[in-house]
Amino acid sequence: MGRMIKYVFTYLFFSCAFSQTINEKKLKKWIDQIPVFDECYVAIRVEGMNKIYADYNGSKYMTPASNTKLFTFLGAIQTFDSLPALEYKIENDTTVSFRSTGYPLLLHPFYSDSTLLNFLSQKKIWKYSKPKNRVKPYGPGWSWDDHNFYYAAEKSIFPIYGNSVKAIMGKKLVPDFFLELDSSVNKLQRNKTENKYYYNPDNWKVTDTIYSPFITSDSLFVNLLSRVTKNNIIYNNQNDSLQWSVLYTNNENKLYKALLHDSDNGIAESLLLMVSNRLSGRFSTVKAIEILKNKWGDVFKDDLIWYDGSGISRYNMFTPRTIIQVLKLIRKEIQWIEIKKLFPKSGESGTLLDYPSLKNIYAKTGTLRNNCNLSGFFENSKGKIIMFSVMVNHFNSPAVEIRNGIVEIVNKIQEKLE
Repeated sequence: MGRMIKYVFTYLFFSCAFSQTINEKKLKKWIDQIPVFDECYVAIRVEGMNKIYADYNGSKYMTPASNTKLFTFLGAIQTFDSLPALEYKIENDTTVSFRSTGYPLLLHPFYSDSTLLNFLSQKKIWKYSKPKNRVKPYGPGWSWDDHNFYYAAEKSIFPIYGNSVKAIMGKKLVPDFFLELDSSVNKLQRNKTENKYYYNPDNWKVTDTIYSPFITSDSLFVNLLSRVTKNNIIYNNQNDSLQWSVLYTNNENKLYKALLHDSDNGIAESLLLMVSNRLSGRFSTVKAIEILKNKWGDVFKDDLIWYDGSGISRYNMFTPRTIIQVLKLIRKEIQWIEIKKLFPKSGESGTLLDYPSLKNIYAKTGTLRNNCNLSGFFENSKGKIIMFSVMVNHFNSPAVEIRNGIVEIVNKIQEKLE
């Protein structure tokens, strides 16, 4: 009898351990059939809410790139019902104090919030309550030579214009505040340590629109806001004893689509700073990550090696099974219909336009040089919502070939789980 019981337990253990619908041997065969994957590291994890369907290197750490934004998104939707755009105190008929919540859409070149701008354009004396702490403009592990590119716009407590200038051939920069100099550079380039922009009209095309970050500061923010609103804006030491009112603009979907559809790095960094400000009273990426790690506790089997909100940092490392757990938590926080609105759809919207051959996938891309990842959701014919993460790191082939390989793998997974 004892031997029989031992046999039953052994059988049950191994049945559970190897009950994946797509076993590791099958996954490896699929990977081996894609020549471009020979030279790189591939990791795959596929789960339902209560079942593991597939795993290949799912516990291995990978560079997530913009899959990091999934963590930022989860932190934001768990922290806020509505995103606060501004805090203010009406002192009298003519004077209003205001302070930042970290909200990034003031005069943003892509996602501008007219409600916020209209509010600040009222003819008042505005007192800007300076924050108590400073924010480092760049995250750890960011590339030092990316200062000219929009995707690496500086972090700041109160972003304005997306912390970037907009340049169009034959027109002044927007905002038209910065010094422009003719030069032999390629199109547009900013001095590394000053807000001076060099451009070469001979290298521009009529259709060119270029965005380049500026160096942020409190004084620059006040100057730019004063110019556009034509209001007198003065500095004021922050006073926590004031009873602050909150302005909401109900633009959550605009922000979250910028984060997930367009993978906007500046929006991601601002959202994480907003989380920090709400939960700790100060703006700090490090603090936000610390608080969220503690909040999530033992939800994740693997440590979160997490340094920024956007995924620009090459220090970030997550495992595919951790990514899956984040997707599960997102699924618990919001309805499937909301996921389909906020995440891009394969071949139809956002960064998934680069994946036209996928079918009915809602997912977040993650791309850095030599790294390409895709993590998200699909619904099978039985109505089950399935989470997947395919991460491909350290390749030296054209990115389009890697994306094609990911498409092939995901299509096979979908077909198998129908």
